[in-house]
Amino acid sequence: MKTEYKIFAGVAVFLFGAATVYGLYTHGESGHLEWIGFVALILSGLLCSMCGGFFWFVARRIDARPEDREDGEIAEGAGELGFFSPGSYWPFGLALAAATAGLGLVFWMWWLIALGMIMVIFAACGLLFEYYTGSRHPVEH
Repeated sequence: MKTEYKIFAGVAVFLFGAATVYGLYTHGESGHLEWIGFVALILSGLLCSMCGGFFWFVARRIDARPEDREDGEIAEGAGELGFFSPGSYWPFGLALAAATAGLGLVFWMWWLIALGMIMVIFAACGLLFEYYTGSRHPVEH
């Protein structure tokens, strides 16, 4: 996780620097600050800082992985990495539910927002419990 937090921290530093240069440049050229780009760069830097902080927090609590060590070998990282679903329709349902809720927010239709949020809850639960219920439930012998 050390590699990840270094990458995110580096990008955050770049974005904060770019925001500073952007703010000074737009203020110098036109006499007033262009707020949209300035705020977007600041918020992007904060988001990268948040991700980098999370990876830094996790990196302190786990053992060093092969890719985090200078003497790590490729073969040390071989083996099972985890379980990845071979195919699922729930992400599409979750995206459709989020789009419905977002459409309700755009047009400020409270009933569409409520419907979309209920759909998001059901789709998230379906995605979460996909391998614990139904036909994909593992058979125990």
